[in-house]
Amino acid sequence: MNGPSSSADQPHPDSQDKETDAPKTNGAEDEKSPNPASKPVLEQDSATSGEAIPASHIVIFFVLAAVGGIADLWTKQIIFDWRGLPGQSDIWWIVEDYFGIETAVNIGAVFGLGAGKGLFFAAFSVIAAIGILVWLFKFRAATSLWLTWALGMITGGIVGNLYDRLGLWWQTGYPLEWQSGVRDWILFRIESVPFFDPWPNFNIADSLLVIGACMLMYQSFFPEKEAE
Repeated sequence: MNGPSSSADQPHPDSQDKETDAPKTNGAEDEKSPNPASKPVLEQDSATSGEAIPASHIVIFFVLAAVGGIADLWTKQIIFDWRGLPGQSDIWWIVEDYFGIETAVNIGAVFGLGAGKGLFFAAFSVIAAIGILVWLFKFRAATSLWLTWALGMITGGIVGNLYDRLGLWWQTGYPLEWQSGVRDWILFRIESVPFFDPWPNFNIADSLLVIGACMLMYQSFFPEKEAE
C-alpha cells in the first residue's frame, strides 16, 4: 500500500520559479563571443590599418615624382647642351673653387662604385620604384604626409637616373661605356679636405634621393616627431 508522499519529496514552488528565471548559458555561444578587450594586439592594429589615404597625399606623391624627374632631365639637357660633353669645357665656377658646373658621366653608382653595371642598377631602380608604390598604397605609408614627401622625392630621383641608365640619352658616337651611365653636372669641393676635394659630381636626381633618404632616416629615429 502506498502512503501519501511527503512534502520533502516535492519540489518547492519558489525553487521552480528561480530555475525558470535563471539565464541559460550555452558553452558554444560563449566560445563564439570573446571579450573584445582580449583581442590580440596584431589583430587590433590590422583593424586600424584600413585608414583611408588622403587624396591630397596621392597628388603630392605623383607631382613630386613627376616634377623631380622632369627637373633632373631638363637640367641635364640644358647643361650638356651649354657646356658640352665631359672634358670639352672648363669648370664654370659659381662660387670660386667651391661650387660650380662641370659635366661628367658616372658609369657606376654612388661615388662611381660598380662601374659597368649600369643595367644592374637600372633593374634595381625598377624594383625599388615598385617597392615604393607597394609600401605607399598597399601598406598605406601614404597616410603619412612625411613619408609621402620623402618617397615622392626618392621616386623623382629614381625616374631621372633611370632614364639615363636605360641609355635613352645616349647617341651614336658616344663612348659605349656611357650607354648606361648617368649624366652629372654639379661640382662641389673644399680644397685640401679629404673626401671633399673634390666631392663626386652629382645631379638633381641624386639630390632628391639623398634628401628623401635623410627624411626616412629622421623618421625612423624620431617617429614621434614626424611632421604631419
